[in-house]
Order: sequence, then structure tokens, then C-alpha cells
Amino acid sequence: MPDFVAEGAERLREFAESELAKLFAPGGPVPDDGIPPSLAEPLRYAILGGGKRLRPVLCLATCEALCGRAEPALPAALAVEVLHNYTLVHDDLKCMDDDALRRGRPSVHAKYGEAQAVLVGDALQAAAFRLALMAPPGCAEALALAAGPSGVVGGQWIDVTSAPPHDAARVRYVHERKTAALIVCACETGAICAGAPERGVAAARRYGAAFGLAFQIVDDLLDAEDPAKAGELSILRVASRDKARAAARAATTEAVAALDGFEPSVARDILRSLAEGQLRRSL
Repeated sequence: MPDFVAEGAERLREFAESELAKLFAPGGPVPDDGIPPSLAEPLRYAILGGGKRLRPVLCLATCEALCGRAEPALPAALAVEVLHNYTLVHDDLKCMDDDALRRGRPSVHAKYGEAQAVLVGDALQAAAFRLALMAPPGCAEALALAAGPSGVVGGQWIDVTSAPPHDAARVRYVHERKTAALIVCACETGAICAGAPERGVAAARRYGAAFGLAFQIVDDLLDAEDPAKAGELSILRVASRDKARAAARAATTEAVAALDGFEPSVARDILRSLAEGQLRRSL
């Protein structure tokens, strides 16, 4: 990634990080007014535990690529990231993936208790929609579709209820909904916030869908040697490593092609580099 592109991506990541730090705090976009202090603490713990902030960066970069400014997409970017963190809190629960660690520190249920973690996740989901309603019309609907029974929850349902033998269609269904749906939402809402015409929004969706698929395939490849991930539904249950890498390359090519209609800009280069960077993770 060229230095100016890396600096641009870091600028957007730092912007998102600084605004996330204002949540559940006095005067923030979702203030702490009326929130029990004992709840505000785990809410902030859940969202400020690090991470690449990929989804808000995608949202902000898409907006900047289409209108020249990232700021209009801030509420949508925060909404997608807060909702993503709700899914992580619930994924870590004992009844789901039963993970005691998240990003190198105790997961929310390990630190605060299981019932408390359920409520933290519920609160984050509600806060995400409060933020989405601060964004232009269409963003809250996009978030609801991505998060709901035809999106993340639907993908998680199939993941939790399915038993081997798995087939390629089932794996792709889970990848498209459990992982790619929120990435599509990040890009789509970024385009909506930019005031892009329908063709721009559609291109952002295509980019996000292909990016999200490549992202999950690469994650499956990286998790292949982790004993803790042995029971998870993965593309490697239905394809060889070589075929999985070929699928990731094809999805990345599709994501980059979706950017052809965007005007040249640093933000477009950020989107392209983020997509191409998925493949480098698996080498």
C-alpha cells in the first residue's frame, strides 16, 4: 500500500476511533444520561477494546470516494461498528462460541458475567439503531436488513443449527450473511451518506459483497491451524486450500472491478488497497 494511501486509511481509522470514544460518555452522540454507571462501563469496554475498525473505515472511505468528504458518513460508520461489536459480545457467549478472550483480553461475559453480556449486547444493538437514525434516510433500513433474520442473525442461525456434512451453498450462505452483510451495509450507507445516485450505491454494494466474501474466505484459511476453530463452518470443509485461495482472488477481483465507476481519489485507492490486502493476509 503506498504511503499516502496507508496514511489516508489510518486517518479514517483514527477519526472513527476518536468518535467511538465519545459514546456512552457525557455530551457524546449517545450520551451516558440515564445509563447506570455500572452499565456504561461494560458498554465502553465492549467497543473500545481495539480492533482494525474495518467497517467504519469502509463506510467513511466510500463516502469520501463519492462526495469528497468522510464526515457525512460518521453516524452510519459508528452505527455499523457498534452493531458489529454487539455481534461479537453475543458470539463470545458460552451458548455460542464460548470464547473467554476477545482481542487479547477477557471477553465481556468473562469479565462481567453472562447475563450482563447479553444485556450489553442488547444495549449496543439499540444504540446502533439510534446512531443510524442520525444518518440520512435509508441507512437505518440498510442496517436493519444487514443485522436481522435475512442478514447476520440468519447467517448465525444456519451456522449454529447446521450439522455436517456441509455443502458449498451452505458455507456461502453463512459467509454472505454472517460476515459480508455488515460489510455491504458499511459500504452502502457510506454511499447513501454521500448522496450518491443509485448506480453509485449499487457499485458500493457490489464492492462490499465481494470484499466481505473474500474477507471471510481468508479468515477461514488463517484459522485452519487453530484447534479452537476446528468445529467451525469453513470453506475448507467443502474446498481445498488452493480452491479457497482461488475463490478469494476471484472475489477480490470482483470487488476492485466494482470501483471502476468511482472517480480517481485517495479514498478510492484506500478501498482498492483494503480489498487487495485481504489476499496478502493469506499468503
